[in-house]
This record gives sequence, structure tokens and C-alpha cells, in this order.
Amino acid sequence: MINRFGPLFGLIGLSVVLAILSPSFSQMDNVMNIARQSSINALLALGMLLPILTAGIDLSVGSVLAFSIVVAGLVTVNWGMPPIVGFFVCLLVGVLAGWLNGILLTKLRLPHPFISTLGTMNVFRGLALIITGASPIFGFPYLMNFAGQENIGILPVSFLLVIIAYIVFHIFLTRTSTGRYIYAIGGNKEAARLSGIPVDRVLIIVYTLSGFMAALGGLVLIGRTNSASPIAGLTYELDAIAAVIIGGASFLGGVGTVWGTLIGAMIIAVLRNGLNLLGTSSDLQTVVIGAVIILAVYVDVLRRRGEKK
Repeated sequence: MINRFGPLFGLIGLSVVLAILSPSFSQMDNVMNIARQSSINALLALGMLLPILTAGIDLSVGSVLAFSIVVAGLVTVNWGMPPIVGFFVCLLVGVLAGWLNGILLTKLRLPHPFISTLGTMNVFRGLALIITGASPIFGFPYLMNFAGQENIGILPVSFLLVIIAYIVFHIFLTRTSTGRYIYAIGGNKEAARLSGIPVDRVLIIVYTLSGFMAALGGLVLIGRTNSASPIAGLTYELDAIAAVIIGGASFLGGVGTVWGTLIGAMIIAVLRNGLNLLGTSSDLQTVVIGAVIILAVYVDVLRRRGEKK
């Protein structure tokens, strides 16, 4: 039970401590603010979960986010195309970028996705800077800002989008053959190949979905800032990886859940929000997040040692 619900217990315990230390933490406005702040990382982390389940990683998600939104900005702001075109273009760029990551990994037979996605991380960031002249794009139409700015009742639209995405991915991973293949590849890639699983095709799907989720997170970011900057998303891949690992996934692959990843993203958002309320410097916040990641990885190591005994 501790292995399964440990991240949830951690989130509850952290929330209780912060509520005691700062009474304003538990106010409804602040709770909704946490939901809003967690949305982008939650979407990126959901995409990141898939590569990590296959014992891989996607270091390019922050750059894919930036490249996707600046292309959408060129289409809607500079060229005056309708917002719906900007939506589709943004998501299409993310899908193509993720697909390219998958192709590079499977067709070039690079030893690890760390190599291919490290390369594309720089390629996509460079392209974003080149096509914008290193300048942000401002003035998006209202519909492009909707997901990042508006609420339905008291709940931010961005967090509703997160809930919908997590439900869809939960069904995908637990109710489809491709979802089961993802876990099998993470458990033992060679055994999965020998058992007839189309490993290359599944990996291409995995990285394509990771790119799609990065672009979807980018659409929320557009709404939050009403801009598309070529330097948007810097270090976002680190927060996404952290959310997945804190949520109980393993770098060794084959272990992790959608809802654990959401809890991991919420833990990071709650930590940052609570530390801000307590007046903690951003430098110290970085140290705390890093320590939490190390602790989460160490817990995974201990768990795996226990399984081997």
C-alpha cells in the first residue's frame, strides 16, 4: 500500500504542513491558483511518462513547446489566420517533432533516447529562435488565450484540460494493447521484441504523444502569458521528469501510473506555492525540489531492492 499510495500520502502530508505554516495556503483562491500553476507541468509530465515507462526519456519537450507556440504565433498573429488554424498548427508541430524523435531513435539505432532528444532539444530551440529573430510574439486572439486564462465555475479551464487528458491516457495505458506494449517494452525490451511486440512502432507512438502533450502545454502557456517566446519552456523538461519520478515511476522502465504522475506534478506545484507563501527565495526552492527528486529516486531504489529479495 505504501508503494502504491506513497505519493498521495506525501501530497496530503505536505499540504497539511503548509496549511499549518501559512493559513492562506488552504484558501480556495490559492487552491485554484495551485491547480492553474500545475497545469502546464502536468501536461508535459503526462507526455514524459510514456518514454520513462519504456526506460527512455525525452529531453526535448521544453524546446518542442517553444517551437510549437512560436509557429502558432506566426500563423495567427503575424499572418492573421483564424485561431482554430493556430490550434491545429501548434499541435501538428508538436506531433511532427515527437514523431521525429521516435524516428531518430528507432531508425538511426542510437544507443539511448538521451542522445537523440538532447540533439533535438537544441535543434528545436534553435529553430524557434531563428524564425522569430529571437523576439517574442505578442497579441494572440482571445480564443488562443482561453485555455490558459478562463475558468468554468471556480475551476480553471487549464486544469479541466489536465483531468480530461489524464483520463484519456489512463484508458490508453490500461485498456489498449499499445498501452500494455509500452509497459512490456519498459520491463524488458528484448523480450518484448522476441514475443512479437512491434517495438519500433510503439516507441514512435510514445515519442509522438510526448511531442503532442508538449504542444498542448504550450497552448496553455500562450493563454497564461498572451505571448509565444522562443525561450519559453527552458528547464520544463526537468520539472516534467521530476513529476513522473516523484509520482512513483522508475527510470528503469515498466513502472508508473498516470495518476501517480498527476500527484507528482501537484507535489511540485504545492511545494513551490507553499514556499512562495513562506517567503522562500527561488534559489532555495530549486534546492528543495532537487532534494525531493533525489529522495523519490532513492525510494524507488529501495523498493526494487525489496522486490529482488
